Amino acid sequence: VQLQASGGGLVRPGGSLRLSCAASGFTLDYYAIGWFRQAPGKEREGVSCISSSDDSTYYLDSAKGRFTISRDNAKNTVYLQMNSLKPEDTAVYYCAKNRVVGSWPCMYDQWGQGTQVTVSS
Repeated sequence: VQLQASGGGLVRPGGSLRLSCAASGFTLDYYAIGWFRQAPGKEREGVSCISSSDDSTYYLDSAKGRFTISRDNAKNTVYLQMNSLKPEDTAVYYCAKNRVVGSWPCMYDQWGQGTQVTVSS
């Protein structure tokens, strides 16, 4: 199982980034996939998750209305569009696979290397 996150970078407050998660080694269609983040000195927090059937999503309260998660199973990729970014969004973002086929809500058992998102003027 591999989950490769990319798309992070340095952006000014109010800017946008789109993170991508390229999945391999398992059938993406069968699993909910999500994103969590960790900032220095802070607890890990779940940001967003999308169900295997693409009919359920979860967002951290602070991400609602600003972030959008989507998936393209044909490309084995999950995306996180992040708009109106704030300095408090600064963290390493990881994409992760749900533990059980077809289950909801998200409870992750595997994740890959993260991608750094820095929001600063």
